[in-house]
Amino acid sequence: MTVRKLREKRGWAFGIAVAIVKPTLLAATRHEWIGVENLPERGGFIIVLNHISHADPLTAAHLVYEHGYKPRYLAKSGLFDNRALGYFLRSAGQIPVRRDTKDAVGAYSAAVDAVRAGQCVVIYPEATITRDPDLWPMKGKSGAARIALETGCPVIPVGQWGAHEILPPYTKRPHLVPRRKVVMRVGPPVELDDLRARERTTAVVNEATARIMAAITHQLELVRGETAPAERYDMAVHGDRFKRNKKAAS
Repeated sequence: MTVRKLREKRGWAFGIAVAIVKPTLLAATRHEWIGVENLPERGGFIIVLNHISHADPLTAAHLVYEHGYKPRYLAKSGLFDNRALGYFLRSAGQIPVRRDTKDAVGAYSAAVDAVRAGQCVVIYPEATITRDPDLWPMKGKSGAARIALETGCPVIPVGQWGAHEILPPYTKRPHLVPRRKVVMRVGPPVELDDLRARERTTAVVNEATARIMAAITHQLELVRGETAPAERYDMAVHGDRFKRNKKAAS
């Protein structure tokens, strides 16, 4: 059941995706959406989430779509390398990101334009599935903060849990039976107004990023009923435990 009417035309690609993904999610999951009144009813905004599974972009899209928006993801460029898939994703409004290259500027500009056009851009600030052993959010990247500071748009934090039971991190076989419960808790906009009034230095962007990650983590703490570690997992410091495990098994 759609909570809010879609504010723009679906288009052929998005229509196909909805026809396939939505029935699958309804059959395989039970969802609980908390705090959805914090999702804006109009105007462009950013949704920021923790990342725990390759399945959670689908469960997040379900939340966004049912509340009247077509989600625009900043997606890994590798997904667009296949000509057919790339054409489909671009037709559905998704934005390719080539990390650590000059092309990343183009993705940033596209996301800024989308927000200014009144659209919803979905960003995982961690940029990859968390490597934290207990699946808490890691140290965030600055993309969401820079877009928010540039546009002045609301940044809506979401703590989500349960998608990892459908598809555990870096596995290929989904667990669809029994139905898994996916909880998404939507928080109020992250307070960034004081930072928008300041010169956009590295320190200001880092502070905005820290506030965004803190807001996501707080929502996840409420979902899980637990307290996150005081120090965030940082792959630059702690490494990539998935790659270490893969080497050890080979």
